[in-house]
Amino acid sequence: MTVPRLRWPLTAVLVTGPSMSPTLRHGDAVLVRRGDRAVRPGDLVVAVFRSRPDLLVVKRAVRARDGGWWLRGDNDLVTDDSRAYGVADVRGRVVARYWPGPRIFGRRGV
Repeated sequence: MTVPRLRWPLTAVLVTGPSMSPTLRHGDAVLVRRGDRAVRPGDLVVAVFRSRPDLLVVKRAVRARDGGWWLRGDNDLVTDDSRAYGVADVRGRVVARYWPGPRIFGRRGV
């Protein structure tokens, strides 16, 4: 995923790959908010794995762990999440999809 650094309160991010299907699909565009509230389990987040600092990902926060977050994709067939890369540091929380159709995201129980 190629996106600008998250500098503004709201940043647009383009989703690539199938790991968040069916919630988000390849080509979806989402709005990400930094610092509005603490991340909670079930939130969709944009994060960087500590073992892969070059990789910015959209995943679901599962639980706080080792000062960061354990993340999972919604597609159980794809394992490019904390199962492969370990703990991640959250950069922002996904608040809405604006393309191809609007959708507001709240918390989902895990």
